[in-house]
Order: sequence, then C-alpha cells, then structure tokens
Amino acid sequence: MARFLLGTIPVIGHVSPAVPMVRELIKRGHEVCWYTGQAFQTTVEQAGAKFAPIRSWLDYSDLKNVPESVMKQRDGIEGVERLKFDLKNFFIDPATGQVKDLLNLLYEFPADVLIADSMFLGMAWIAEQKQLPWAEFDSSALALSSCDTAPFGLGLQPSNTLFRWLRNHGLRWFFQQTVLRQLRAYTNNVRSQVGLPPSPVYFFDRMSPFLYLCPCIPEFEYPRSDLPPQVHFIGPLLSQPTAEFTPPHWWDELNGNRPVIHVTQGTIATNLNDLLVPALRALETEDVLVVATTGGAATDTLTLPSLPAHVRIEPFIPHAQLLPHVDVMITNGGYNGVQIALAHGVPLVVAGQTEEKPEIAARVEWAQVGINLRTGTPTPAQIQKAVKTLLVDSSYRTRVKQLQTQMQQYNAPAIAANLIERLAEIKRPVLNT
Repeated sequence: MARFLLGTIPVIGHVSPAVPMVRELIKRGHEVCWYTGQAFQTTVEQAGAKFAPIRSWLDYSDLKNVPESVMKQRDGIEGVERLKFDLKNFFIDPATGQVKDLLNLLYEFPADVLIADSMFLGMAWIAEQKQLPWAEFDSSALALSSCDTAPFGLGLQPSNTLFRWLRNHGLRWFFQQTVLRQLRAYTNNVRSQVGLPPSPVYFFDRMSPFLYLCPCIPEFEYPRSDLPPQVHFIGPLLSQPTAEFTPPHWWDELNGNRPVIHVTQGTIATNLNDLLVPALRALETEDVLVVATTGGAATDTLTLPSLPAHVRIEPFIPHAQLLPHVDVMITNGGYNGVQIALAHGVPLVVAGQTEEKPEIAARVEWAQVGINLRTGTPTPAQIQKAVKTLLVDSSYRTRVKQLQTQMQQYNAPAIAANLIERLAEIKRPVLNT
C-alpha cells in the first residue's frame, strides 16, 4: 500500500472534489495525509484521512480570518485586475508558507506520491525540490492555454470562425506580453524565496508532468488539439447524498405539479442582491416552486418586503438531495454546482462575473446546456426570460440529458484512484495511450 500527501486550497470548491478520491484511496488500503484549512478537519477525518492543519500561512477557510483591508481592496476592483489580485493574494503568496509546512509534514509522513488541487502551488514546488512524483486535479474549468482557445479568465469561447480565431490569437499574444508576464515575474519572485530558480512557464500553464486529472467529461470542456498527454478526463467528482440530512418541513412540496426552480447564491460571492434577490423578483408571479439557498448568508439580509408564498429559502441544502427534484437551476457559476446540476440533467441559468465564473458560464453556453446571462448582477427581466426559455425550449433539456448520460459512463473516484495508484507504481508520467 502507498502513502499519499494531499494539499488543497482551504475553500469548499477545492476541498469537495478531493473527498471522493480520498475515500476511494482509503477504501483500497492506502494512507492519506490531507493538509488544508481548519474548517475542513471534520470533512477530512470523515473521509478517512489524517488531518494536517495550515500553520505557516493565512488559513482563509474561515473568511473572517482575511483582513478587512484586503477584502475592501478586492471589492474595489473588477475583471482581470480582480483575477490578478486573487491569484497573488490567495494562491501565489501562500506558497512559501505551504512549502514550510509541507517540509515538516514529509518528515513526519514520508509520502510516496504528492497530490494537490491545481491552484495549490506549494505542493508543486515541494515536488520540484524533492524530486517526488505528484498528481494534480482540477477544481474548476481547464485553464491551460491552447492554440484553440482564448486566454483563461475572459469567458470567451473557442474559435469556430476565422474572426474568432484571429481574435483569440491576438488576445493570447497580448495576455502573454502583459498580464501573464506580470504574473510569471511575480511568481518567480516568490519562488526565489524558497530557493527555486525562475520558471519560464506562464501561470495557467503550470501542470504536473506526471498526472493531471480533469474532473469533467470532454463534452463540457473546450477541445484542444495540443492537450498534453498526461491530462485525463475522469468524469465529475460529485458529492453523495448524506444520511445526516434532515429535510425541511416543506420538502414534500417538491413532488407537486409545479416546476421547481432552484436559485443558489454560491459560497464565495454571497451578496444576496447580486443574484438571489433579482431571481426572487423575477419569479414572484410565476406558477413555480422556488427553492433558494443563500450560501450560508442570513436570510434576514434580503432586501425584500416579504417572500412570495411559493418561495422556500434555506441557508444551505445539499445539492445531492435537492437536484433530483429540480427543473431549472439559477447559479452564479460555481464549478462543482454546475457539474452536479448536469449530472442530474438540470439545465442552467448562469450569472457570474467574479473569480473564474465567466469561464464556467461560457462553457455552459458553448455546450448548449443553459443560458449565460453574461453578467454577475442580472435584472429580474433577464432571469425571468431565461427561466421561461429553459422551461419551454426542449433542446436545452435534450442536450443536458445527453451530457448526463455521458457522465454516467464515468466512475470518477475509481478512475482517479487507478491513475494515482499507477503513478505510485511506476514513478513516471501516466500518459494517455
């Protein structure tokens, strides 16, 4: 049996995809030590892994730990500038502390293979220092640059016309000379602090040379003619229904005759006025059952005089329990939420403009499984029109059902474990053949 040291960014969207993989590895008799934020200790231990807490950098699994000045600065910028801010403050700067903690962990837990989510730089740097094999799994859409795609972060679809190809080609060149060059220089400065030489690789092209797991199916990801051979599509890593869930008192209403519309605010961008409030206004006169979740935000912050009689609102409901009953999902584009919606055959209305959400929304549009509103603050009229379209136009549901069927061909935890075990056995790149 092998020993695996896993590192994940301390945010639910980076932790959740790892849970099914860890459970599968543990079930097969392997040992897993999981290094992440304190808020996820119970999650780690319930999966069967040994929990290792963050000690030498900011544990932002509890957002209250993030200095108010940092969040205020972040809130004052948008678009590419906010993306750069997030990458520097929440992914690149922490790498020095990650390296320090991981060095200590490897002394206590000498791992055979390292595993990390795709934004966890410290594990990649430790693997480089110690010459250890390591696997990487994506926690969002594939950001790798390609001759067939626009730069990641812009939310632009692949080229299918000469104009788009020229546009994407020009944007790639521009980004490489500006934003990506700046990020590369910044990253190399941080690398020097842990004794590593400069790297010529652009930020979004960093990738384990041994094994890269895409928790997705190819049909939802942009085609790339230059995809590296160590990239494997394994299907979505989904959360499972839990016996601990206690349904709210209104749960039987999900089995009624009205369409069920689920509105989810997400867990990072939790300003209810961005999406949830306009969605409730959009549907206040529709003959539907609306099930809204606030992402943990208090429901008394809603800027509505009263809730319509057909609205049910909760801080959180597990998607694995709710989505089998849902006809349309309105979301700000969190990757895991989109994946589980597709796995349940639910078409999507997506309104997200922060983090990488424009990329998720663009893929929903490209795959023809929903409607991209191209804004993070949609109007009630936009939402109402989109929901009505998805309820009436059967082509969206047909396409979603096709993707759902294709997803069912994958057992993602087992595929991931097989590939990781293969890496532990051969200690060299695990390539598509």
